[in-house]
Amino acid sequence: MKQVLRPTLLGTALAAGLFFAGAASAQEVLKIGVNGVMSGEAASWGLVNKYCAETTADLYNAKGGVEIGGKKYKLEIVALDDKNDPKVSVTNAEKLTSQGIKYVIGPNIDTTALAVKPVMERAKAMNFPYAFAKELYKAPANASVLGMVASYQVGPIMYDYLKTKKGVKSIAFLARNESDAKNQQVEGVEAAKKLGLNVVAGSESYEPGTKDFMPVITKIIKTKPDHIVLSGVAPADAPLLNKAARDLGFKGTISTETAQDSKILAQVAGAKAAGFMSVGGASTPEIQSDEMKAFIEAYKKRVGEWNDEAGTKVYALELILAVLKKNPAALGDVEVFKKEMAGFSMTNPYVKGGTTKLEFTGNVDFGRRSQVGVPLVVNEFDGKEFKTLFVGTIKN
Repeated sequence: MKQVLRPTLLGTALAAGLFFAGAASAQEVLKIGVNGVMSGEAASWGLVNKYCAETTADLYNAKGGVEIGGKKYKLEIVALDDKNDPKVSVTNAEKLTSQGIKYVIGPNIDTTALAVKPVMERAKAMNFPYAFAKELYKAPANASVLGMVASYQVGPIMYDYLKTKKGVKSIAFLARNESDAKNQQVEGVEAAKKLGLNVVAGSESYEPGTKDFMPVITKIIKTKPDHIVLSGVAPADAPLLNKAARDLGFKGTISTETAQDSKILAQVAGAKAAGFMSVGGASTPEIQSDEMKAFIEAYKKRVGEWNDEAGTKVYALELILAVLKKNPAALGDVEVFKKEMAGFSMTNPYVKGGTTKLEFTGNVDFGRRSQVGVPLVVNEFDGKEFKTLFVGTIKN
């Protein structure tokens, strides 16, 4: 006999993003959305979001699901490629929220994250973007939570390191010509000037899709910087830019405040990207807990290889689930989730020692806790893989 749900019960289930698996198992399903760039030059960013969410789901489902409010839910990840196109990202957000999905991971850049903001707010849903535009996280905005450390938070820490440890005195900024990268460039220039660095180039840019970076890098090198910042650089562009700079004889240091893919760097630039500094995954080998090591193995089983950036993006879904466990009412009401954020704190499951707290942060930059408090890790590429340069902290 087929199971029949009364309309009121079905409506409640849909509103919460929960779906019955069928009469045979009767286990409810908790759907989590992923909306990000999974093709093109920046594909690595969205794909890592997808793979992290799927790996977390694998680990929970292998144990029978995630327990929330005395029930076990099977986790299902619904991932859509927005192709780095705001229009596609909006369509994806509408598709996800129309299914009753309340929590979505992504998008990955400012333009796509800002485009979906009204969709999420209308749907009374929440998303966890990896975009840095402050208007996503400051009141009256209330639907987005920053999933990582922002460029304007890590930039000053990196520049101070370069100044004090590497003797950098002059600095140049080069950005991809799109809003989020240009914003990062502006913020980087401001931070560098506050530290007393001589900004010799602060507005140079290149068009998305560029493959020959020799002309723009030639212009940058002519300004004679000690250091070049590649603001908002996509993983596919970073090795080409590093290679062009070294081929033109640049001897200084190069960095970015965006996460990168070591495999692409090694394949395209190799030794010519040695010394390249970037934001690392928030889980260095030195601080990895047993839970993090288990996640890494599960990730490699699913994907075939580890990506350092996954050390940061593992946090979003785990934190979403932790809040839902604390207050199951948030399954169908994101306002409950938002109220929990202000005082939420748990032991960070991915850092060994059991003394590090995982909380929502962001008061200093956004005036409220609307950011996932992941550790700040800065990496240096050695020609084959990333090595931890230093681990820092941002102000809460």
